[in-house]
Amino acid sequence: MARNKFDVDERLESPFQLKHLKRAGKYIARHRWKMIAALILSALASIAALFIPKITQWVLDEAVPAGDTAMIGRMAALFVGIIALSIVFTTIRSRMMAHVSQRIIYDIRQDLFAHLQKLPFSYYDSRPAGKILVRVINYVNSVSDILSNSIINMILEIINLVFIIIFMYSTNATLATVIISGLPFFIGIILLIKPRQRRAWQNQSNKNSNYNAYLAESIDGVRVSQLFDRQEVNCGILEKLAAACRQAWLRAVRISNTVWLSSETMTQLVLTFLYIAGVYWMGGGKMVSFGVILAMGQYVSRFWQPITNLANIYNSFVNNIAYLERIFETMDEPVVVDDAPDAEELPPISGQVDFENVSFAYEEGVPVLEHMTLHVKAGESIALVGPTGAGKSTVINLLCRFYNLNGGRILLHDKQGGTHDISKVTLHSLRSQLGIMLQDSFIFSGTLEDNIRYGRLDATDAEIREASRRVRADDFIRRMPMGYRTEIRERGSNLSQGEKQLVALARTLLSDPAILILDEATSSIDTQTEKLLQEGIQELLRNRTSIIVAHRLSTIKNCDRILYIGNKGIAEMGSHDELMARRGLYYQLYTAQVTEEAAS
Repeated sequence: MARNKFDVDERLESPFQLKHLKRAGKYIARHRWKMIAALILSALASIAALFIPKITQWVLDEAVPAGDTAMIGRMAALFVGIIALSIVFTTIRSRMMAHVSQRIIYDIRQDLFAHLQKLPFSYYDSRPAGKILVRVINYVNSVSDILSNSIINMILEIINLVFIIIFMYSTNATLATVIISGLPFFIGIILLIKPRQRRAWQNQSNKNSNYNAYLAESIDGVRVSQLFDRQEVNCGILEKLAAACRQAWLRAVRISNTVWLSSETMTQLVLTFLYIAGVYWMGGGKMVSFGVILAMGQYVSRFWQPITNLANIYNSFVNNIAYLERIFETMDEPVVVDDAPDAEELPPISGQVDFENVSFAYEEGVPVLEHMTLHVKAGESIALVGPTGAGKSTVINLLCRFYNLNGGRILLHDKQGGTHDISKVTLHSLRSQLGIMLQDSFIFSGTLEDNIRYGRLDATDAEIREASRRVRADDFIRRMPMGYRTEIRERGSNLSQGEKQLVALARTLLSDPAILILDEATSSIDTQTEKLLQEGIQELLRNRTSIIVAHRLSTIKNCDRILYIGNKGIAEMGSHDELMARRGLYYQLYTAQVTEEAAS
């Protein structure tokens, strides 16, 4: 699918709506008292600072002409006091808002990660990991500031603006009108730029996402890249993606800077008109003193500074709206594989499984299974074989309910004889009774002991060692530098593939499942290790329902039944001897493999 490619821009499923801001409000509301306190401190500091131009006017128009040095001293002390007060209040406010900002980051990340944990395999099948990571890390970092400091600053600048207008009109109403006359023109520029600015930052977001997706993929596949000497080609691809990022960013910044440039230009034009008007009226005999003109000149900067700040906040807001859209788009991804509203806890199961008329397709119009029916007895061992892509792993995925069925149902039987549709029981009660080892033996960073205990946190050290012994992992673990407490690097890079599979198998068997599922569990283990492992798991397979997907057919000869999966269902079924006697698809596959192994 297109969205799964690193060089294809993502498309938002829906345009930005006001409801997204309301949703963002819940993160702000959790810290409203600290934000209100920070706002009050900032407002007090700003209002106090507005007296500085008044102090200038009083000194120039009253103290200096009268030669009142005492008044000048008092005004100087007041001036210093106001600055000191502003510094104290601003410092306290900055610390409070830094804490709020980090808490907002924490809250959004927690909610986003919790939702990602619930999303089905189909979501991850259709997106590169890098495009998901950039939302959790980069985008959340960016939006946290607009949800904390920007909100406070916006309210503060509006308060500043109101008080500045009051102070200006109390000083000189005519000159105050001159100062605010440029505001309608500036608002018009903002409204004109807004649509282009949002599109530009959305495009930059897309290019950045593409870059991260390819970077994550390249790091993950660095061994393959070096094996095929692809370094130069890969650098060329990354260079193109980086160039696209740079061009998109430059365009977005160019449009955004128009707002700042317009504000600065308007400030200088208004200041010029103010001085021209003030000098003209002074010459005309109107009661406009030099102190008033100088004070009003300071108010020009103070009036347009909040306007500029609001424009910058607006810039930041528009820039980060694209990120907020992506975050909420991810949170809005439907959890299609979830507990039904009336889901019940699955009682302890016997191991009996029924597939009734099951149909499934990963992509619409491309069915993998059609109307498949299968009855598995409790304690029976079933093997699934067949060509790649026939649907062997799909059968496992559907039983574990990693995907929803397109048709039919899967039933599990409890120990009391009751039957339960897996779509109507809770996922936790279902999967906790299934021991699953997938084809990809994923090993987490941490100790070997942590990895084996991953699915059962209450397991004792003795139980961990017993599970490892049964799958023949105990011997190699004891040879490690610190035994079971040996630290494993990311993805188990300091273990061989066979060792990783043994650890994963011990992890699976430790859960003591009613149904044991092995999906190509021994595909990367050498023949000698596989023989030891088969000896260890035979006891666990006895009297336990097991479903095994195997590439090496020699490992499943003793299974009760072997199912050849092909042609969107079960093409052949029977014991090894029965299928060999039938000389059909299984016979051809088995004899071809034996011949190949003999030749090698």
